[in-house]
Formats: sequence, C-alpha cells, structure tokens
Amino acid sequence: MCAARKQTLARTFAFGPILDRHVRVSTKLIAEKVKDRSAMSEPLSNAMEVVLAQPRGFCAGVDRAIEIVERALAVHGAPIYVRHEIVHNKYVVDDLRTKGAVFVDELEQVPTGAIVVFSAHGVAKVVQRDAQQRGLRVFDATCPLVTKVHVEVAKLRAAGREIVMIGHLGHPEVEGTMGQSEGGMHLVESVDDVERLQVRSPELLAYVTQTTLSLDDAAAIIAALKRRFPSIAEPKKADICYATQNRQDAVKFMAPQVDVVIVVGSENSSNSNRLREVAQRFGVPAYLVDNADQLDPAWLENRRRVGVTAGASAPEVLVTALIERLKQLGARSVRPLDGVQEKVVFPLPKGLNKAAA
Repeated sequence: MCAARKQTLARTFAFGPILDRHVRVSTKLIAEKVKDRSAMSEPLSNAMEVVLAQPRGFCAGVDRAIEIVERALAVHGAPIYVRHEIVHNKYVVDDLRTKGAVFVDELEQVPTGAIVVFSAHGVAKVVQRDAQQRGLRVFDATCPLVTKVHVEVAKLRAAGREIVMIGHLGHPEVEGTMGQSEGGMHLVESVDDVERLQVRSPELLAYVTQTTLSLDDAAAIIAALKRRFPSIAEPKKADICYATQNRQDAVKFMAPQVDVVIVVGSENSSNSNRLREVAQRFGVPAYLVDNADQLDPAWLENRRRVGVTAGASAPEVLVTALIERLKQLGARSVRPLDGVQEKVVFPLPKGLNKAAA
C-alpha cells in the first residue's frame, strides 16, 4: 500500500461499530460553523482562496480494493484479471493497468485457472458460481459495507420478504445486490417508481439501498415507500455507507462558504456525482473533473472562494494537482475545513493479508 493512502486511513479498525462512530458530521457542527451565504459574499482581496472539504477522497473500501490488486500483483505477478473497474476512477484504473492488471467486462474473458479480482462494487451470485466452475482463483474486493447489504438480502429473502432496492439502474453495485436473489427483488430510482410499484404482498416487504446514494434523495424515496407500504421492514443500520454520508455532509458544510465547488472524480463515479449535486442544491455552481487539466478557468471568473472535494474513489494526488492548477490561476491560500477524521480500515482477504507487507 502506498504511503499516500496509509496517511489517508489510520489502521485502527473495529468492524462492529463503524457506522455508529463515523457516520456523519454532526448537525451541531454544521449549525455552529456555517455562516449565512450573504455574509460569505463580502469582498476579500483580489486573490482566490481554496477551501478544502474534510473528509474527501479515498474511503476504507476503496483503499482495500486497490491494495488487494496491488498485493495480488506483488505476490503472483502479472497478469491479474479484474472484473469491471476495481473502483470508478480513471486515474486508479490506468495506474493499475500499467502495473499488470487486466480489466475485463465478463469472466469469459479470463483464462481458465487464472487469478481474478472482483471489484469493490460486488458481484451477483451467478458470477461467483461461474468463477468457481471455471477454476478461477478469486480475490474478492467487494466493500464490506456492500457485503453487509448482500447478507441483509439473503436473510430477508429467507424470511419470505420481497425486497425493494433503492439504486441506479445499470450500476455494478445494484447489479450485484439484485443478483443476490433469483427473484423477489424490485428496483426503484425515484418517488415516481414507488408509486408505480406492484408487489405480491405489501405485508411482507423490505427495502435496502445502494451504498453511494444521495442521502436526501434516498430519504425522499424511503418516505414514499413508508407512506405506501406502512409495514415495510428497514435495515437495522442505514445501508448508505459512512464515507458517502461524511463526504456529503462535508460538502453541505462547505457549500455556503464558497462561490463555486470543484469535485474531483470520474464521470461514472456515483458518489462523486452525488457530491456535485449536493453542492448545486445549495445554489452553488459545481463541476466534476477527472483531473486538473479538465478545470475550465471560466468557472473561476469573479469567484473569490473555490471549494474543493473529492469522491471516495479519487486519490489525494489528484486533489494536490488541482490545487496547484488553482494556484496558477490566482489562488493564494488554501484553507482546510474542520470535519470528521476517519479511522476506518477493512481487513484483506486470506492469502493477501500478510503478503507484500
């Protein structure tokens, strides 16, 4: 694991209580710290200020997934096959590709008996069976918080409940979670979908969510489900992961203090897109960039404070490069904001936990 990511996550993992200890920036902190937007519009000087959200960038699940590929390469050598992008970030995928990772869309592209890594988004049961039948050696990089949802689905289906999944059609995590059961699963993306939903038994219904959703969007859909199906069962703990929650809350804290928000992340990254949307809901222009080269100087015209954050799959090196670009365009200071200090880490799979240490 590279030094930069070691600095991102202190290795003090205790799996059970992570969602309780690291879930959200407190509403009290937001209320005390965020000033009225009109006050923040007062002129500073001619220099721009960069305001950094905290937390931002890599989460524990992403860090673990990347390390699994790197350690597999170190121990077994190239090529190591990876089903789908290990995480949704172009820089990360390109970097691993140069080290010997081969990214494939389907298992049929993997030679029999080869080593394959399942991405952080998780896979359907049929994919797991296919890998076993073809004699593939699998290292599963599914985020443990996604695995938690898979376990919930199995228990709920065993109890005879139909399940409503709140998520985005076509997202790999949704495909993996929906694929945990051969039937009895319904996908909804909006409140309108809830109104059209038809189930066999409203009294035997439960819901789960994609882990990277917008908190506000998910809350609206959950409320609609509860109105229409009052007896619907809900997860014991929220499915939207601590990192998604923390990063969205950090943007809510930052947005009223800045004139524009730049989110570092790839276009296919769900959590990065949600960060952009959160900022926009505060009436702040917000843009998603893969790297500093995509920054349009026109976005900064007449902007005194530029907010910067990064999706959970975006490495800090891209944030650093963006800050340097902002300095070239006139930024004279960088101010990190207060926020949650994450200390979550997930263990590696057997066979890699002591390798390449």
